[in-house]
This record gives sequence, structure tokens and C-alpha cells, in this order.
Amino acid sequence: MLRLYHVLLGALVVSVLTPLGLIQAFSKFSAAHKSQQPAVVQGSAANSQATQGNIWKTILGKTSAPSGWSVSPCEGTAPLLCVSSQEKVLGTVEMGVYPLDKLPNFQKMLVQVGIPANSKIDYQDPKNQNQVTSALKLWTSEHYSVLAKDRKGEYSNKITFSSQPPQTVQVGKLKGVYYGFAGLKKQGGSHEEHRGYVAFDGKALYVITTAFDTASATGKFDKVENFRNFEPHMPVIVQGVKLPK
Repeated sequence: MLRLYHVLLGALVVSVLTPLGLIQAFSKFSAAHKSQQPAVVQGSAANSQATQGNIWKTILGKTSAPSGWSVSPCEGTAPLLCVSSQEKVLGTVEMGVYPLDKLPNFQKMLVQVGIPANSKIDYQDPKNQNQVTSALKLWTSEHYSVLAKDRKGEYSNKITFSSQPPQTVQVGKLKGVYYGFAGLKKQGGSHEEHRGYVAFDGKALYVITTAFDTASATGKFDKVENFRNFEPHMPVIVQGVKLPK
């Protein structure tokens, strides 16, 4: 069954951030969705910027890719970054942007780490940076929890859900968090692998994802070898994004 990860992620972000919402947790390897040609998927990704054009066209900075591959914003308005070789799209990276006023649970997480509601965040202040990072790790932990529960029903006893501890990373000029999860087959091999990066600029939550996941529609690679070849290049792209805007 086709798993629309970006839609689930959108619901997840809002849900994790809303009292009764159902959230997805991120796992050890970023999830790729069932592939379509990104140029044709215009507007399919659930994102607050969907009507404003592909956000990658304004925030993409330094890029990196395996030899002979290229990275550029996909055609259309969906928030997708196309990874191509010989003019063929091998996979995509998705960007979700979620305004803080739509994320009540994340607002509570900010308060929990010592950032009062509606306060301005100074990103030059190490204390503020650490507080935001702590809030993002709380968000990631909640995300993992929901994902693990979701996958338990999907995997049965044939696949094991595995997540890795969140790590502090640079997302443009923002302090962010890297997370990942995977579904590992009992007989060996991966059912799915996901990678994600999340950052907060005081106004919105930015979530960058890609994966190997044949059940997903976008923000994914169809072939695990292509995903694994590209994955080591993700940190360069994430560090180079033009955030905050």
C-alpha cells in the first residue's frame, strides 16, 4: 500500500504538536516514498508553502552529490529537491515548513526547555541555541514514539523498527537536529531507511527528509543503493541551506 509519508509527516508534525494528533516518529534511516517523476508530482507534497512555489528554489545553497549526479529544485510547486543522473531523476529530498502557531505541542516543548511563549529567540546566544536544540530533541523523541507504534502494526513480527539517537547539526545558520530510522528485515536487508533534519527559526519548524521506501510517494529513492550513495552528501546540502530566511 502506498504510504504518503509527506502527508503523514504533516499530520504528524501537527499531531505531535497537537494534543490529540497522531504523530510519526522518525527512524534510523530517512524514508523514501514510492516514486513518481517529481516534475509530474506538482503540488502533491503537503507543505505550508505549497502555493508559494518550490521553497528549494529560494533556500538551496551549496550542493554535493556522487560523481555524475546533479542536485536541483524539482519542477512545479511541490517542495522537492531532485537528485538526478543523466537527466533521470533517481530520488527526491522533501522540505516541510510548519508555522509555530499551528504547533501547540511544540510551543509547550519550547516552554518546557525555558523559552517563554511568544518570546524572541536570539540565535547568537548559546543559551537560546541549546534550549532550541533541546526542544527539537523532545520533538524527535515524540516523533520516534509515534512512528514505532505505527510501524508495529505494519511490520508484524517480520521487520524490526530501529531508530538512532538524535544528533545536533547545523541547518544553514540554525542549530538543528538530525534523526533517522529503519525497518530491518529479520532475514536480513532493509524494508525502509529514512533520514531527517529538523530546525526552528523562531517562526516555523523546518523538516528536511529523504529515504529508501518503496511505499512512499515523494521525498524518497526507489533503489536502496542510490539512497545510500546519496545519503553521505545530505549534510553538505543541509548545512548550505539559506536559513533563517
